[in-house]
Amino acid sequence: MMKKEMAHIRKQFKLDHEMLRLFDIFNVYIMKESNEIYHYERQPFGLLDREKQELYMANFKKLLTGELDQKLFELKFQEEADQPTQVLLHQALVTGSPDEWQDLMLLLVEKMLADTKYEQDTVITFVKGQYSKPTKARNDEAEVSEKDEMFANLFILCSVNSTEQQRKTLMFDYVEREFKYNVFVDPIIKLNTPEQGFFYPSVTDNYSDVNRIVYCAGKVNEPNPQFIEQVLNAEKTVTALEERAIFEEIVKEVAGEQLDATTIAQVYEEVHRVIESHEEEEPPKLDFTDVERMLKVSGVEDVTKEKVERAFQNVVDDRNYELKASSVIPKFTSKSIKIETKVATISVSPQDLKYVRQVNYQGKRCIMIEVDEDVVIEGFTLNTEML
Repeated sequence: MMKKEMAHIRKQFKLDHEMLRLFDIFNVYIMKESNEIYHYERQPFGLLDREKQELYMANFKKLLTGELDQKLFELKFQEEADQPTQVLLHQALVTGSPDEWQDLMLLLVEKMLADTKYEQDTVITFVKGQYSKPTKARNDEAEVSEKDEMFANLFILCSVNSTEQQRKTLMFDYVEREFKYNVFVDPIIKLNTPEQGFFYPSVTDNYSDVNRIVYCAGKVNEPNPQFIEQVLNAEKTVTALEERAIFEEIVKEVAGEQLDATTIAQVYEEVHRVIESHEEEEPPKLDFTDVERMLKVSGVEDVTKEKVERAFQNVVDDRNYELKASSVIPKFTSKSIKIETKVATISVSPQDLKYVRQVNYQGKRCIMIEVDEDVVIEGFTLNTEML
């Protein structure tokens, strides 16, 4: 799945979108005390009150919002698993019976309840639908509309949402003209902050990929390994944060703990160049030969193929491990690097890191930043000192 494909799907999750159809919605309420199903109900999505539809749409869009490998993870199913979830989901996807779809979703809920204790009452929502995408870009001069030929993909989306008790309130009654103490006993379903969920199947080149599933984490870089492996029966995933830490450890193994800002900036520029020049559909990856070349071009001394290969082996226990290029550097054009000191926190983009130096001035470590213009602080222009 590419970033643009996920963005296209997410964009369709709004009411009355002509290329999105939601068939049935199925809600299951889990009691935290017993960790059992308390209630469930299924109904056509179109028969819900419009206000409810809007709430659910916002929830689904929130679930699908985020960066790949940070909040959204495309996962392969395990090849060997007892009662594989892939089979269950595929059967639920193709069945034309709403009753059978419901029964299959209940089987999946049972897998979610096994070996899991929910801290709050929880609502698990399933929706089955179909989204579409034109097979070709729009041509304003053509007589045939872009919507005459479409890719149509069935999907199942699941959102897991916790609940919270409403607050005790003091209210004013306009009719009786008195203050009243009010307690609401019905829990609120936190649709604006889904805990986790999934979108099945994934999509590659506009076609459904039934061998992959998109797992949606509730928080950035915090996927639930138990849900991924035991419930979805999918392979383990590595977050972008973990991937970057691996890359940093490999570089330290080869180049040492200390590098100047120019060298770090050059390494980031080399990775960015690989990303920008990549033309294949699959995201670019870096093996030990790529890292060796980048470090050499960046000016790191004594870099050899053997040293880099050994670093891969030491850090990830796999000399043939491949790093996702997009995961190993901060966002290149935004101020994504934080330089934190006791005095101040400085934000700088990877492409501007080359203008930063750590210098020794009168026996003290100082950060020096090259600037093209005068620095203005609270309306005052700073004097330029000559070192």
